[in-house]
Amino acid sequence: MIGAGPGDPELITLKGVKALGQADVVLYDALISTELLAYAPQAIKIFVGKRKGFHKHSQDKINKMIVNHAYENGHVVRLKGGDPFVFGRGSEEIDQAENFGIPTTIIPGISSSIAVPSSIGIPLTKRGIAESFWVITGCTSNRQLSLDVELAARSSATVVILMGMGKLAQITEIFKNLDRGSTPAAVIQNGTLENQKSGIGTIDDIVEISNRKKLSSPAIIIIGDVVKDNNQVNQIFEKLELNLAS
Repeated sequence: MIGAGPGDPELITLKGVKALGQADVVLYDALISTELLAYAPQAIKIFVGKRKGFHKHSQDKINKMIVNHAYENGHVVRLKGGDPFVFGRGSEEIDQAENFGIPTTIIPGISSSIAVPSSIGIPLTKRGIAESFWVITGCTSNRQLSLDVELAARSSATVVILMGMGKLAQITEIFKNLDRGSTPAAVIQNGTLENQKSGIGTIDDIVEISNRKKLSSPAIIIIGDVVKDNNQVNQIFEKLELNLAS
């Protein structure tokens, strides 16, 4: 199992590239760069991606495909976006293979939760500003917003929410109810890719900004004072403050 990183094909690890070169079958997800498939020229390549409203294969079927192809074809690589163990259901797929006696190896990937904020200069931690960060799914297995969002909102930590665009208004309402409407917030769509787009604002206006810029999934939400702690974002906040003062 290989983590492909946050999207930019150059952000896969060297170990991941070497493993792709040894693959007989590659089962790949929707959010990986298809450029990476060139590293496995001799392999059978099968798209098994899942996106909101469209599932090529169910998770149970993917689990069975891993086992069946391992028996029939040999070395199977499961290529997953980001890191397979950060909301990637990688552990379920590993468990399935090992239950059938299939040896497994895990090659970690760079998680989008860390790489995407960094790509526009947002540090998740900084001395004197944020001592920790939360990474939370915006949509649990029962399609509800995680209760951890409110716990995180009560802390001084940076909050990173994956798969949360469908619940952005609900997320901001939680922060507003805790009198945190002025907290800086960012939404980054297609992080690390050439078509990356972002919206920067505060809890009070990030929904309006996201709608105006037509930001949608796949996107990452970052909330906390670190959002404005870089030159690029500081310039945006300075313009906002000038507009409010005029």
